[in-house]
Amino acid sequence: MNAQTDVRDLGALTGPVMIFGGPYSNLQATRALLDAANRLGLPANQLVCTGDAVAYCADTEATVRLLRDAGMHWIQGNCEQSLGNRIDDCGCGFEEGSSCATLSDSWYSYANRTISEDSRAWLRTLPAQLRFTLNGRRIQVVHGAADQINRFVFESTPQDEKQRQLDLVQADVVVGGHCGLPFGQAWHSGAWLNAGVIGMPANDGTKDGWYMLLIPEAERLKVSWHRLNYAATEAADAMRFAGLPTGYSDALLSGLWPSIDILPTAERRRRGQPLQLAALLI
Repeated sequence: MNAQTDVRDLGALTGPVMIFGGPYSNLQATRALLDAANRLGLPANQLVCTGDAVAYCADTEATVRLLRDAGMHWIQGNCEQSLGNRIDDCGCGFEEGSSCATLSDSWYSYANRTISEDSRAWLRTLPAQLRFTLNGRRIQVVHGAADQINRFVFESTPQDEKQRQLDLVQADVVVGGHCGLPFGQAWHSGAWLNAGVIGMPANDGTKDGWYMLLIPEAERLKVSWHRLNYAATEAADAMRFAGLPTGYSDALLSGLWPSIDILPTAERRRRGQPLQLAALLI
């Protein structure tokens, strides 16, 4: 899946910019995120979603409608691409026969049944990537990676691979999504950031989702990660009522993913350890 076919250039943005990923059909988390943006006084043109608005949880159509009505910047994740184009599977990149692939059959089928034709058409209009400048930094927002929408890029992914992606899009900073875990790394020639997701926990034993803020600070950018507390029990109850896999509804309450098939060794070792992310200056 080539992610470079449609890049929308937003020009120069003013900060702060709030970035988040993976609403995952979690209406309660999406409402909480918009409430957080409102408390911070951030208008829609300073909000960016890194994709996968629709996935594991119960409120497919309502989540898409809420995000659409908010008027924010939003790119296609593999789930938007698949649903918008009536593809038979979610396109997540799960290994065939893995637990994640098996579980995806159920939630994707549910999402495919419960999304409206109007929302499908809307998802097709979303760009694959966004580009903007903030405080002089060239920032490219992708879903998985610059060259592949469903490529998993983790904190433990080698730096030279991240640099290759930066060079590919000629950016100072790449903001990715898809992997579900927040992290940030900076080196002399660039930075790779992931805001995490709001619709599922970060496999750290807590219920919280995550979002990220980019704040101009003198000649640099301050990057900070923030926990998102929301009505997780209500979201889990909605999933159970809809007959969705209990593994993911249980994950909303336990903070632990039902499968860690996609995780590299380093990320597997941190399962159940509450995340603490320090701010970066880049």
